[in-house]
Parts: sequence; C-alpha cells; structure tokens
Amino acid sequence: MKFSDMKPQVFSLAQEAENEIRPQFERIDRIAQQNTLKVMQAFQDNKVSDSCFAGTTGYGYDDVGREVLDKVYAQIFCTEAALVRIGFVNGTHALSTALFAMLKPGDTLLSATGLPYDTLRNAIGIEGDCHGSLKFYGINYAQVDLKADGTPNIEAIKKAVADKSVTAVLIQRSRGYGDRPAFSAEQIGEMTRAVKEVDPSINVMVDNCYGEFTGEHEPTEYGVDLMAGSLIKNPGGGLAPTGGYVVGKADLVERAAMRLTTPGIGGECGATLGNNRLLFQGLFMAPHIVAQALKTATFCSAMMSKIGFETSPAPDEVRSDIIQMVTLKTADNMKKFCKGIQSGAPVDSYVTPEPWQMPGYNCPVIMAAGAFVQGSSIELSADGPMKEPYIAYMQGGITYESGKLGIMMAVNEMLE
Repeated sequence: MKFSDMKPQVFSLAQEAENEIRPQFERIDRIAQQNTLKVMQAFQDNKVSDSCFAGTTGYGYDDVGREVLDKVYAQIFCTEAALVRIGFVNGTHALSTALFAMLKPGDTLLSATGLPYDTLRNAIGIEGDCHGSLKFYGINYAQVDLKADGTPNIEAIKKAVADKSVTAVLIQRSRGYGDRPAFSAEQIGEMTRAVKEVDPSINVMVDNCYGEFTGEHEPTEYGVDLMAGSLIKNPGGGLAPTGGYVVGKADLVERAAMRLTTPGIGGECGATLGNNRLLFQGLFMAPHIVAQALKTATFCSAMMSKIGFETSPAPDEVRSDIIQMVTLKTADNMKKFCKGIQSGAPVDSYVTPEPWQMPGYNCPVIMAAGAFVQGSSIELSADGPMKEPYIAYMQGGITYESGKLGIMMAVNEMLE
C-alpha cells in the first residue's frame, strides 16, 4: 500500500491527535533543549576535535577519539568513568558485562524490578542452561516483584537486601515486554536510596536501555553505581552502527573493561575501525532524536486510543522511555499493526512481518523494523511476543514526520 492510498479518515484522526498532544510536544522539546546543552557542554569541555574522528586498526592502542568519547559519556552521565565500545554486540552484552563487573562466585544478584528482560534471563541463568551464565559461575539470583500497580516495592527491597549474601541490585528502567510503567530517574533514585540505607556497600546497577535523554536527569545522578545500555538505541542517535556503553564508578567500569576484553588489557585495546565520527555525531544528535521518538510514541498512543485500543503510556502521560505499548487483543490485529508499521518504513517497506523464534526469547516474536541499522530500536519499529493479550511494543522514529506516517499506515491497516 502507498501513502496516497490512506483513507481520509486517517488524516482526520491524525489532525485531531496532534491538536490534543501539542502540550506534550512542548514539554518534550524543553527536555531536548536541556539535554542538548548537557551534551554540548561535554563536547566542549573535553575538546572534541577532528582528530577524534580518526579510526584505529589492530590493537587500537592510543585511540584518541575512543578515550575522549569515554570522557564525554562520563561527564554527560555524571560518573567517574565510561566504557563506550563497538565491541559490545548489543545491549544485553553491555548489561551482562556490567553484571560480571559487580559479582563473583557465591554472591547474590537481586532484581528489584521483577523479572528482567527476556534476553538477560539466559545471561543470568534464570532460564536456559547457558555455558558462562552468572548461574554457571555460582552466582545466585533473587527477585523482588513490583506492586500490583507496577510501582517499586520499597519495603520488600529493603527486606531483601538485608540478606547479607546480596552484593548487587539490578534495576530495569524500561518496561521491556512487561505490562508496567517505565521508571523515571527519580524513582530509580528512591530504590537506590532504599538499598543504600540498609547496606551502603551494595552496588546498584541500572539497565538504562530505551531511557537515555527521556528526562532532564539520568539515574546515575541519583546514586546509581553502574549503568549500561545500547548504542543502537537512544544514545547512538540513529547513527551509531553498533555498540554499547557502561558508565559508573571507576573501579566497576575498569572491571567491566576487563570482562569485555581480557584481564590485564581492559579498555586499552579495541580498534574503532573508523566509527568514531558516527559515535560522536550520533551522541550529539541523541537528545533531538530521542525527542522525535517520544513525539512519535505520543502520537501513536493518541491515534490507537482513538480507534479503541488500550495504550500505555496514555497520550498525556510523562514518559521515562521511548516505548509505546498497545494492547491489540488478537494475533490478527498484531500482524496488521506490524504490517502497517513496516509498510511505513524507509527500508524494506515491501516486506510483510511474520512471527519467528528469535534467539533469547521463549515464544515466537513478530517484529516490524525497516531500519538503516539492523535492529536499531531508535528507528521506527514495533515488535512483541505472539501470546495473549497480544501487546505490541512500538518504539523509535528518527524524525517525527516519518514516524507519524508510519503510525498512520498502521492505523490505516487496522481500519481495513
């Protein structure tokens, strides 16, 4: 289907939706301006120059751009150190590397926000029996579930960390494939304070995937010890071709570097292969690109609400990640929604998404993603597990204008 084939009703709904959500757009723009100032200040303070964009090969010794980028990330996230590398193959890799930096055999990891995201469960050892998981190395796992309304159970967290075997706490910021809200930096700070009140020596780590630059503050400004995420989500600005980051206390970041490469080498090696410019430029663009994704998500919520589907967040809610949840109720609706998103993409628009058994997931998943970077969640995409109640998780949109068209195509498909 072509854009010109869209029903007149879709254009009318889009105009109504935009009029209603204009106050949300104004708030999103204010946040983007503040975060742009933060990024610009870090670029200038660390003297980013053309020489930073040259790539290295082989061992990657003395890579000036790589070293400056680490300093820029550390300043933006208000941490002692950072490890930003294209050697991270995805967000789960960065997260598991950070977990290994905090834990040793005999320790216990506590998840304070319920069951972690699907792909991290194998790395921890909650599911599967993977060689090299935390469980494989004798690291234990415990969990505090969220309250019925999806908010953190602070008293239960305090009680759990009183167990002297707990040495690290994991907080997942985004909803992942869960039916609960994302957490703001301030809410994460409340959980962190609860842990530290019981035992200040316990390290708190945040899975910040999908959350960077959605608010004026980051979790590391509220006492978090370590944080990790993916460069093909928010902080890569749609330009980073791959990679991930770990930020936090210097000793923990150094341990993560030793895990990523090898003990004794750490962050001293790692050729950037000409990618430095894309990582710097993507980070520079990130506050604006995240704002585009937030606007697209808000528009999606408004449009899908208008045709009778339950959405979370609601159109007028403050957002702490870029994910928009739409409850579609049937497998057929799920396929139609994803087909519409795919048909509105700049890449592979002619493809019809079909469910398949993706690595790391315990049921078939359908994914619509016509992206310039494979799997890039900051570009417009929609996916979800093919099981009741058939919830689609839409995210991304590197320009609001194109994201809006993608949502309109999805709505048109739903109205067929």
